[in-house]
Amino acid sequence: MLNKLSGQPESYEKKSLYKFGRTLGAGTYGIVREAETNDGKKVAVKIILKKNVRGNEGMVYDELEMLQKLTHPHIVSFVDWFESKDKFYIVTQLAVGGELFDRICDYGKFTEKDASQTIRQVLDAVNYLHKRNIVHRDLKPENLLYLTRAADSELVLADFGIAKMLDNPAEVLTSMAGSFGYAAPEVMLKQGHGKAVDMWSLGVITYTLLCGYSPFRSENLTDLIEECRAGRIIFHERYWKDVSQDAKDFILTLLQPDPSKRVTSEEALEHMWLTGESASDRDLLPEIRTYIARARLRRGIEIVKLANRIEALKMHEEDEEDDIPSAVDMGAAGAAASAASASAASATSDENGDSPAPTTKKRSLSKIARGAIFREVVLAKVREVKENEEREKVEREAREKSSHH
Repeated sequence: MLNKLSGQPESYEKKSLYKFGRTLGAGTYGIVREAETNDGKKVAVKIILKKNVRGNEGMVYDELEMLQKLTHPHIVSFVDWFESKDKFYIVTQLAVGGELFDRICDYGKFTEKDASQTIRQVLDAVNYLHKRNIVHRDLKPENLLYLTRAADSELVLADFGIAKMLDNPAEVLTSMAGSFGYAAPEVMLKQGHGKAVDMWSLGVITYTLLCGYSPFRSENLTDLIEECRAGRIIFHERYWKDVSQDAKDFILTLLQPDPSKRVTSEEALEHMWLTGESASDRDLLPEIRTYIARARLRRGIEIVKLANRIEALKMHEEDEEDDIPSAVDMGAAGAAASAASASAASATSDENGDSPAPTTKKRSLSKIARGAIFREVVLAKVREVKENEEREKVEREAREKSSHH
């Protein structure tokens, strides 16, 4: 009754069942926060600002309907949902075991056999979706999470924000979807797409898992489209000499530029490589750790974007609820931002000979934080370029010496 008097929807009373914690991420329409139920269970809550989806509310209801129908050991499970006057709340299982590549780095060893079984788990989830005419459309390592820190934890597929349920198996989707580097060529070319886009993304993930770098190296959309359309997948001898032919064959069936020639999830599950029998025992960890080091640079950029996104969403809030935290209070990303802001403040003090005014507001503090992180990212990029130039110079000189002999 009180909710109705305050103009809140009936389901809003469920909000009192959750105690909100740190921010886990931010997207176009809202953020994801960790929360704890009254009985101490940890969950993830996706908070979507209604203002951001005005006219497209159907998209949220589609995601809700879809999530409630999914029950699979390798797909993050739906818990509940409710809404307030200006927000939707989607509650799901919380995966605390870490992202795929981060978790692999915690292992003492990770072999091609391990990789084949990891990909099999993901493919099981994708096949389950495809049988139900659902396309995930955003398969990437960041959306592959371990449920717990236990060694035998299940790997689960998360983030169904842009997943689509097809009206029929032949339906063609036309909206842009997916993440840079993982999206299929037909998505980038806006030619219409379907289930085959998930298979392409899985091919990119498998390739990267086995060698520590992406099959496509372009850094702008035009070049990336050309690279994907050409479909020239190179297995560089230095990194691939100990990887089985079955693994390479499996990848080539997925990375077909023509979606009609791409293997389906059902066909892929029959592939010899997924039995693990032909996979080698070579340790892939050194290459994967190199990939993680490069990814951390991108993470620095993502932290800046996350801070910006949260500030933008904060300005869109219409009511007095404080569901969307300020950028400097957002858990892990906030900690990094706060640390960077402290170093920025100290730099300001050194340059001017006095300390910044203690009345600095949160918003300006977060700007200092973003500036400091951005400088760190740029410096890291400069170091990386210099190291690459140095390495290329050494390699060039070595080639010239060998040609003279």
